[in-house]
Order: sequence, then structure tokens, then C-alpha cells
Amino acid sequence: MSAHQYDEGHTVAGWTGFGIATVGTAVLGLGVCMVSVPILAAGLGIAVVSVLVTWALHLTGWGKPPGRRPREQWGMRVKDPGARAGHPGCVGCRLAGRGGRRTAAVGEVAVPAGGESTPTATTTATTDATATASATADAGS
Repeated sequence: MSAHQYDEGHTVAGWTGFGIATVGTAVLGLGVCMVSVPILAAGLGIAVVSVLVTWALHLTGWGKPPGRRPREQWGMRVKDPGARAGHPGCVGCRLAGRGGRRTAAVGEVAVPAGGESTPTATTTATTDATATASATADAGS
């Protein structure tokens, strides 16, 4: 049994991004020591590539959503089944146009990523007003 009861970032996307970023920072360090702008630019380019590779792997299911996951999805070689729809609260998914919040148009009910409809503020206010009117009418009878 492990020392902790949750998994924390042990993914193919995370380790791949870390490896590429490590090479990028090593090249950046070399560029600083050699005072070479082209080597600094190469190191920054490698660092940007690490971000893009990590993001792409996350979107294909090799990363993890923020928060807790079920124990059967803790393994590093387990793809995330919810990656295609996007993860709620995930900046990377929102940047890709997945799982983000979409504002509802007038007369439209907002539907979160889970697919369950939730009442909008107007619907809630109308329901509260109707309930208050019904309670007042019942109290007067």
C-alpha cells in the first residue's frame, strides 16, 4: 500500500513534459554560461515545445484532470476516459475549447459539461416568486 491515498501527477504527459523541460532548462543554462543569444533562444524554444507536448498529451488522455480520480485510474499507463469531453476547471481543456463554461443565450438553459441541466438565475427567480405567491395565497385562505 502506498504512503498516500491519492495520486498526484504521475502521468505520461507530466513525465514527458518534465523531461523535455529539463533539457530546455539545461540548454538555457548553457546559453547563460556562454552568453550566447542563439543558445538562449534554442533553450526557450525547447521549453515552449515541452509545454505544447504536455498539453497535446493531456488532451489525448495521457494527462489527468485536476482533483481526485478513482483508484482504478491511478496507474501511469491508464488513459483518462473523460479527456475527450474536457475536464471542468481545467485551463488546458478550456484553451482547447473543451469542458469550459459556455454562457447560455437568452431563453436557453445552461448545460454543464456533465450533461445535467441546471436552472438559470431567471428560472430560479421565477420559481421563487411563484412559490412566494402560492404561500401567500395559501396563508390568506
